[in-house]
Amino acid sequence: MASSLNGLNDSVSHAATRLPRKSRTSPVKQPQRSYLFPLLLLLTIVLALACAHRENIPDRSTIAIGFFGDLTGPTFNFGISAKNGVLLAADEINQAGGINGHQIDIVIEDDKGSPEEAAIAAGKLIDRYQVVAIVAAGASGNSLAAAPKAQSAHVPLIAPSSTNPAVTQAGDYIFRACFIDAFQGEVMAKFASNSLKAKTAAIMVDYNSPYSRGLSDFFEVSFAKLSGRMVIKQSYQQGDADFRGQLSAIKAADPDVIYIPGYYGDVAIIAKQARQLGLTAPLLGADGWDAPELWELGGDALNGSYISNHYSAKDPAETIQKFVHAYQQHYGNLTPDAHAALAYDALKFLAEAIQKTGTTEGLKLREALAQTKNFAGVTGVISMDRDRNAVKPAVILKLEDGAYVYQETIQP
Repeated sequence: MASSLNGLNDSVSHAATRLPRKSRTSPVKQPQRSYLFPLLLLLTIVLALACAHRENIPDRSTIAIGFFGDLTGPTFNFGISAKNGVLLAADEINQAGGINGHQIDIVIEDDKGSPEEAAIAAGKLIDRYQVVAIVAAGASGNSLAAAPKAQSAHVPLIAPSSTNPAVTQAGDYIFRACFIDAFQGEVMAKFASNSLKAKTAAIMVDYNSPYSRGLSDFFEVSFAKLSGRMVIKQSYQQGDADFRGQLSAIKAADPDVIYIPGYYGDVAIIAKQARQLGLTAPLLGADGWDAPELWELGGDALNGSYISNHYSAKDPAETIQKFVHAYQQHYGNLTPDAHAALAYDALKFLAEAIQKTGTTEGLKLREALAQTKNFAGVTGVISMDRDRNAVKPAVILKLEDGAYVYQETIQP
């Protein structure tokens, strides 16, 4: 109010200097001062009342929340699905009145599937757009690159689907909406041993991917604890086109199952080449397989494979089917994958934390997120552990004729 008042005084003062000049002996000089002062006083009172009135009006400004993900890179499906999930959640929250009367404004950046671009995107969201929190979709490597930016700025970052344990170890402002690779690797090892009765296994690992390396390590350790034996381990790099050399070596080792914790683009090609070489062992994977493009690229070669995942769109639970229906209404009858569901959950429990704490101030919001307990999400009941990881179950899905068929749920 002080600055407005000073501006007004300056304006009036300049107006006074533009009055016609009079001689120093002019008798009209004194009367000018007499009516100028009451006018200034009147204007001051009016502005003061206006300020008081504005202070009583509720603040209806929006809450800026950042989102970044791979929208045009090698795992674009993950980013687009997550973006759709976030926008659906934001639309539902805004239609219900927002958060404590404030509408949500989602600010979107494309990390192009690159850790370097993810770090730039996070910095841009924080510095230019001043977001109060970030939903960071996609690969663990990208979240790892962006996390230090959010941590140093004290802006909470939630990774919906980055399962590498190192992501939340970047700092106490970093959270996730999914289980971690230690659990996911153990889940698939248990399924291979207990349900498929596998005694031996082979691994195909994307050596440059923290996600793939982490899952590979955890599967191997868990499988050994269950008396399973790793007979061979082969590596590749994302974007490779020919995997026949590695697959021929695996065929010679004759494993009961082949674990391929990679992303859908590579996995589809690996599956086709494996079947062409006569490999018949079940292929096992993880949430990185979950994309419609997997079937477009891999086709029938994927039949009989299994993945661990965060939820099943075929689950008849009311919460899940309500979400699936809403998503299909918004996005042309598309079935939401796990990345869409996780990003949807991430924004929903972020909104709950903002509402509960009544502020978007970084420290208080961080504390509210850390206290998340028994949040009923689409992907399961979410509670944060002391490392800000979501404690929740996983599902096993079988791949058959273009569909993900529910097999079983494995609790943490």
